[in-house]
Amino acid sequence: MEAMTEDKPITMTDRAATRVAEVLAGEPQGSMLRVSVLGGGCSGFQYDFEIVTEKGSDDLVLQRDGATILIDEVSQQYMPGAVIDFADELIAAAFKIDNPLAKSGCGCGTSFSI
Repeated sequence: MEAMTEDKPITMTDRAATRVAEVLAGEPQGSMLRVSVLGGGCSGFQYDFEIVTEKGSDDLVLQRDGATILIDEVSQQYMPGAVIDFADELIAAAFKIDNPLAKSGCGCGTSFSI
């Protein structure tokens, strides 16, 4: 599923949709995953992931295969063309965001600078 942000879609991969749906299955009916960009982190900005049941009027909504991701309007400005993915690797399993706007990131993968 993709949604347009400044003519550059923010998308989620099949792996991300599968994992979000799995996480939300254990949450109250109507739960969604909110992805936000916050100031802070070791590189200047950081991603925040939160399970919520309320959608904001300015939220971008990505839906696919039982998964719903919300991104607020301010965070969208820092994510044009981003791809939300889920990586299940030998040493860690985590959501990863490939953000073409990010000039550098940190080792943990949740912090970036522009």
